[in-house]
Amino acid sequence: MTAAASGSGAGGAFAHPALFYESDDEYLAGTVPFVRAGVAAGEPVAVAVPGVRLGLLRDALGGDDPDAAAASVTWLDMAEAGRNPGRIIPGVLHRFADRHPSRRVRIIGEPIWPGRSETEYPACAQHEALINLAFAGRDASILCPYDAARLDERALADARVTHPVLIDAEGEHDSPYYAPERVVRDYNRPLPPPAEAYRIEFDLAALPRVREFAWAWATRLGLGPGAAGDLELAVNELAANSCLHGGGTGTARIWAEDGRVVCEVRDAGTIADPLAGRIPVAMSPHGGRGILLVNHLADLVRMHTGPGGTVIRVYMRR
Repeated sequence: MTAAASGSGAGGAFAHPALFYESDDEYLAGTVPFVRAGVAAGEPVAVAVPGVRLGLLRDALGGDDPDAAAASVTWLDMAEAGRNPGRIIPGVLHRFADRHPSRRVRIIGEPIWPGRSETEYPACAQHEALINLAFAGRDASILCPYDAARLDERALADARVTHPVLIDAEGEHDSPYYAPERVVRDYNRPLPPPAEAYRIEFDLAALPRVREFAWAWATRLGLGPGAAGDLELAVNELAANSCLHGGGTGTARIWAEDGRVVCEVRDAGTIADPLAGRIPVAMSPHGGRGILLVNHLADLVRMHTGPGGTVIRVYMRR
């Protein structure tokens, strides 16, 4: 039986344990006490897990009973709220924690589940690593369940690297493999080239043509007006960043792939901040919100950055 996570993160420091479970019973044994302990302590609690797990846990905590623990929990379907892993830190975790700035919060977040695609997975693993940097010093506990019966060994091995504490059938213990910066680095890989793509080169004066290019090809490749408009806005933000911070020029390419329309922007700049686009920032005339906005608009964002330049890919579902 998986150990209960009721005590994980108690106290005044940030805690980020991984819970390995192999059945519904083990899932509930590890998550229900964590939620109940938070509710009993008067801590704000959020649960962001995929839909099937959401219903299972909510029912175990009393469902729609207004007097049960479930009634005081914020519930989010991670398959929607976190379909883009780059959106989870700013749009789920920070958004909830920032609503309670003077209180310790508890969050269950399950961003990696069976069915995540090979294209999505590197962004998921990097997300789990970056939580540690984004919440360092924050009075919060974020418990991350992993389906050890159905996820592959790569996902479980990465979880041991991205989480300082592991909870499994043996109990709760420190991870001897904890080194989250390694996962951020190892998944910063060159992105495979598309088989065929439409291309445009741009500078600052050509930004209107980049917007026209993105909209025209997005609609031709199958996006509806709403998604095509979001892609146009995302590409405009990335191209503007290229002109202002990436050497003044860039290249955009667009194509269809596995039920999505993909547009990438490539430039000569390097992004040094691993949390770029993942931390909420205030409105400013000096920018700084471009990648954050792109993460909120897109269904998936993949990036490779280094001395040779930066490539950012935006994926929109058709």
